Amino acid sequence: MGKKLYCGNLSYEMSSGDLEKLFSEFGGVRDAQVVSDRETGRSKGFGFVEMESDGDAQSAINGLNETLHNGRPLTVNEAKPRESRSGGGGGGYGGGRGRRY
Repeated sequence: MGKKLYCGNLSYEMSSGDLEKLFSEFGGVRDAQVVSDRETGRSKGFGFVEMESDGDAQSAINGLNETLHNGRPLTVNEAKPRESRSGGGGGGYGGGRGRRY
């Protein structure tokens, strides 16, 4: 099974295709996604890449972490599992004073 990698400090112009091409130099890439803002569609400057094998993932980490790409030092490491988010926030019944009789 391959490893999912986190890639941070990407240039805002980088696309998912560019990310896949960059990582494919180190082995097979199953999936590459640059995370973008829902409202603007603009890159958030990080993404995730799933490599075909653990060896390919380690090669990509060794080959790309802290290297300059488009003038920015990349951060590449094993992605941490996503933390579960707790349910929505509590609806507020704001302060305010009740009626006094």
